[in-house]
Amino acid sequence: MTEYAVLIPGDDAAWAAATDEQKRVMYDRHNAFAAMLAERGHKITGGAELTASATAKTVRLDGERTLVTDGPYAETTEQLTGFYTVQSDDLDDLLECVAFLAGEEGALEVRACV
Repeated sequence: MTEYAVLIPGDDAAWAAATDEQKRVMYDRHNAFAAMLAERGHKITGGAELTASATAKTVRLDGERTLVTDGPYAETTEQLTGFYTVQSDDLDDLLECVAFLAGEEGALEVRACV
């Protein structure tokens, strides 16, 4: 089986402004996604919703000094907001399942883990 990362970008400001009902609908979609994966023989092995990108720390090495700055690595509207790791023998079917989730999330990225 191959392990894949499903990377979920999002807009921190939009999520912070979402109503409880809008958040519930999104969580329900993620639960349906997880059920779909299980029904089709894929196995979720990990994942998490990430805190807002404003809470991130970016670490860089400048010569021999470690520099730590507040905020995400890239200043963009969309940031990485969560991820799944999924084991699968069928990438094409996994991508169909991810498309279900992408319907609400927009574009998702799938990469094999090495």
